[in-house]
Amino acid sequence: MTAPQAPDDAPPTSMTHRQILQAMSGLMAGMFVAILAGTVVSNALPTIIADLGASQSSYTWVVTAELLAMTATVPLWGKLSDLFNKKLLLQLSLCMFVVGSLLAGFSHGVGLLIFSRVVQGIGAGGLTALAQVVMASVIPPRQLGKYAGIFGAVFAVGTVAGPLVGGVLVDTSWLGWRWCFFIGVPFALLAIALLQRTLRLPTTRRQVRIDWLGAFLIVAGVCALLIWVSLAGNEFDWASWQTGALAGGGVLLLVAAVFVEARTAEPVIPLDIFRNRTVTLTTVASLLVGVAMFGGTVFLSQYFQVSLGKSPTVAGLMSLPMILGLLVSSTVAGQVISRTGKWKRYLVAGAVIMAVGLALLSTIDAETHFGRLSLYMAVLGIGVGMLMQNLVLAAQNDVPAADLGAATSVLSFFRSMGGTIGVSVLGAILANRVTSEMTKGLREAGITASTSEGSGESSVPDMSTLPAPMRSIVEHAYGVATADLFLIATPFALLALVAVVFLKEKPLKTTSGMERLAEESGEAAAAPADKGPAAPVG
Repeated sequence: MTAPQAPDDAPPTSMTHRQILQAMSGLMAGMFVAILAGTVVSNALPTIIADLGASQSSYTWVVTAELLAMTATVPLWGKLSDLFNKKLLLQLSLCMFVVGSLLAGFSHGVGLLIFSRVVQGIGAGGLTALAQVVMASVIPPRQLGKYAGIFGAVFAVGTVAGPLVGGVLVDTSWLGWRWCFFIGVPFALLAIALLQRTLRLPTTRRQVRIDWLGAFLIVAGVCALLIWVSLAGNEFDWASWQTGALAGGGVLLLVAAVFVEARTAEPVIPLDIFRNRTVTLTTVASLLVGVAMFGGTVFLSQYFQVSLGKSPTVAGLMSLPMILGLLVSSTVAGQVISRTGKWKRYLVAGAVIMAVGLALLSTIDAETHFGRLSLYMAVLGIGVGMLMQNLVLAAQNDVPAADLGAATSVLSFFRSMGGTIGVSVLGAILANRVTSEMTKGLREAGITASTSEGSGESSVPDMSTLPAPMRSIVEHAYGVATADLFLIATPFALLALVAVVFLKEKPLKTTSGMERLAEESGEAAAAPADKGPAAPVG
């Protein structure tokens, strides 16, 4: 008698804790790369734009290009993960990130830099979607919480280290801003190697048809809307023909995408998943969390530097309370959820605490003591840590294993889109509020000067070059404007709370996505994987 031997890439029916940690090592390196790409250039961009002789408009596009590409391609990566080998897709997204990083590092013109950021964004979109899909494939929902804290640690380190590393690289004469892009390359190559060595996922071989028309319509529609909210209020008025063309065109393209997706055999975003109440409510909550959290917190670094007069390095360190709050709450909540199997109470508590944190931050100004500011940021971080990752857990627990990729990518997509919308809209509000506050301050001080420093058409003022009376006015303007952003973001957090309250708590499954897929398809869990059919042993 001979017994079939599983191929190397076919995982065991259930994985041990050590095997899961080994499989996650490549995922963590990949996620660190994705986070680093978005944060390491934040403090370096003024120097980059000045060195390339580019305009303020180009500054906006260097930031927006990666975000657009990442947001628009997340659903595509998620759908591909339901059709093709997830490990190969992860490695492909990392390769795209490497190519984009090298192009950016060697750029001698802003056009190539923006193009390279698009390539980076496509790779980051794959990493964002696929890391969570792979986690759900190898870890049962009941056990997922205790591993989420590890990813929270990676998120915290990448978020804190990025701006600090970027500032150091720019200030080091023998390195310079190009190393802000080169520094991610070795981490990406390490992640590729680790994934090849440690990650074992089965490949379901079946005939597939990719809905290219639907993919094009979704990407085009989302890009049109995101470009509109990125540029409206800055490059053109909200009420203008450009708004009509971009917003109207984007809506028409998305309507056409819905029409196509409803009639194709392999839709990019299966519309049927929205019949699932849990998926719909977690999607709405993810969108609102994106608007509230990213829309408000992205301007904190600017507030630290302009309103409080801190250096870029110190500004990076000042965000530690929020990151630590996020890390601790996500780790503790994940452990408790894994032990008890109860998750809704932590989502509700997280939404409440996030709303309280945003409301507290709406009281800050240029005179706020760092101790009080740290407390407010920690409260916000605790709320976000309890809410954000567990929304994904709730959705993954309530969909068929075959739709894990689509459901996960939909949540990531809407969270990213909410963040993009929040950053763009609140950025325009910030610019207008700064301008009005500076005009008012100058008039009260009897100073005759241009207020263009606070407008959206120019860069952030260099505080070290301003005379004391003018510096005080600018600090006050940015303090008031930043507080207003958190006030505006608070209702979005309350709406996210409403969506979470209506979620129905269901018991967490105790089988991984691979095991559920095998059960649903009627196949053995140790199905042949990417290395072909099993070889008999005698």
